[in-house]
Amino acid sequence: MSEKVLIRKMKTGSIQSLEPLYGSGGWLWGSDYTSGDLYEAEELYRDGHRISRNRLIFADPRGRIVEPLKASRGQYFGRPLYADGKIILLLADFPDDAVRLFSYDDGKEELTEIVRVPHSEFKDCYNLMPEKEPLMLSRQSHDRFEIIWPEKAGFAISPQETFCFRDGEKLYFSRWYEDPDYREEVVVRQLPDGRITEVFPGAINFMENGEMWVLEP
Repeated sequence: MSEKVLIRKMKTGSIQSLEPLYGSGGWLWGSDYTSGDLYEAEELYRDGHRISRNRLIFADPRGRIVEPLKASRGQYFGRPLYADGKIILLLADFPDDAVRLFSYDDGKEELTEIVRVPHSEFKDCYNLMPEKEPLMLSRQSHDRFEIIWPEKAGFAISPQETFCFRDGEKLYFSRWYEDPDYREEVVVRQLPDGRITEVFPGAINFMENGEMWVLEP
């Protein structure tokens, strides 16, 4: 006899999909409309679009839905992060002309504001995201990487590079090629000037337990 399929029904409103919150031990997250893309959210706000805010929810491994913070008009959530046992929320507050980071401790049901960064500190919200370790706010354009908070740094990168994670003063990027076959390599850069200290073949994979696996050829 086949096992009965477990079906869980959860009230999520307009949010139709959830994805892993890496390193959290099984939490999932989801948002509506912009799916955490603050650049798209900024365009909606500047254009006076009817979508004046979005929602961000989390589901624990048992399927319990948590909504730590509700956005007001002109506020949009970016992609969240899990760090030091807490959920990190990124909120763009366009009427206040700033972005804000919050931490949410589910065990204590406690929401704490970490920092408010004025919009004057960065060009726009393109690829604006929280990263770790340590916790930081970064931004990447097609040929430049910037750290906006807690320190400030910025340097040129290859258009084929994508920032993956930070380990202390080392920044790990993935660089791809098609020459003619597709391949990837890991580029390690050093803060604060972004000089390259190491390059080796391999593809970085984010694991749900928070580990970074490099798949070498």
